[in-house]
Amino acid sequence: MTTTSAWRAATQHRLFWPVVVLVALLLINVPFTPGFFAVHLKEGHLYGSLVSIVLFGSPLILVSIGMTLVIATGGIDLSVGAVVAIAGALGCLVVSKQADQNSVSGVLLGFALALAVALVCGAWNGLLVARLGIQPIIATLILMVAGRGIAQLITGGQIITVNSDPYSLIGGGYWLTLPFSIFVVVLVVALSMALTRRTALGLLVEAVGGNAEASRLVGIRSRRIKIMAYTFCALCAGIAGLMISSNVSAADGNNAGLWIELDAILAVVIGGTSLTGGRFHLGGTIIGALIIQTLTTTIYTIGVPTQTNLVFKAVVVIIVCLMQSPAFRARVFGARVRRRGPAPQAPGPAADAAPHVEVSQ
Repeated sequence: MTTTSAWRAATQHRLFWPVVVLVALLLINVPFTPGFFAVHLKEGHLYGSLVSIVLFGSPLILVSIGMTLVIATGGIDLSVGAVVAIAGALGCLVVSKQADQNSVSGVLLGFALALAVALVCGAWNGLLVARLGIQPIIATLILMVAGRGIAQLITGGQIITVNSDPYSLIGGGYWLTLPFSIFVVVLVVALSMALTRRTALGLLVEAVGGNAEASRLVGIRSRRIKIMAYTFCALCAGIAGLMISSNVSAADGNNAGLWIELDAILAVVIGGTSLTGGRFHLGGTIIGALIIQTLTTTIYTIGVPTQTNLVFKAVVVIIVCLMQSPAFRARVFGARVRRRGPAPQAPGPAADAAPHVEVSQ
């Protein structure tokens, strides 16, 4: 394989341009933050900008993984932000009511109740979409609006604070020198990839997303697949909600997970999964989530004004999506080739000879 063909094959890979953008965003920070790539070990914990990006991007990665499977079935989930708020609020509420907030059993009870409610929220979305036939954007919009109210009811309209070392572990603690949330993300990602790529589940999800009615006719229980996808998405959002509340040792039902659903959708799209459903790419989603988090870090690093940071973020996302588009690349980078025209063919005996046809009557 020549260098040109190898380069062409690399640029056509679905993860090439997202990786290029991620590396470019990381390099942009170097002039503004000397030692941006440095990682330090202090008191048995690893610190550094790269560690912080993965740490604060962990909730987004989890939500994006769940969103990927929902989008793969041809749906969408706008309620993940509300589920994040509900799970964080319920977890903090249970722990705050314990006589000893450092009790491991009390913290585990809060985690269990929060994740159980998240599963119920996901099953509710799945039933509305799969059983009642409501459009996914409408079905999840219901919980998106009502979920914030539920979180506010749980917290009583106040910010619930906790002082619990076990509770702070999942989002702000360290284990083996690394943030504990990284291990949680690795576990969820590994299980997701094992179930969707090592079993037939991934093919079933893609089949339902490609054509739900045809899948049903060939014997695939498409309704169950959709309900399972929405339930898993809500479970990921619930874990993310516990992470966010654990990191700040508080639950804010109004602002926790605000607009995380939009970042998750952007991460899925940047990762190469089509919003129309069908084939999905979990690896691409992880890179997309890291791009979103790195972009957020870069915005603050280079001093982009607060009132324009969303515009800056939108511009970068548009550039990434355009660079992933084969039609856009062909139109921009192929324009020079089209202007030159096709290469002339060298004359030869075959070109000069005219075909001889005999007609018999």
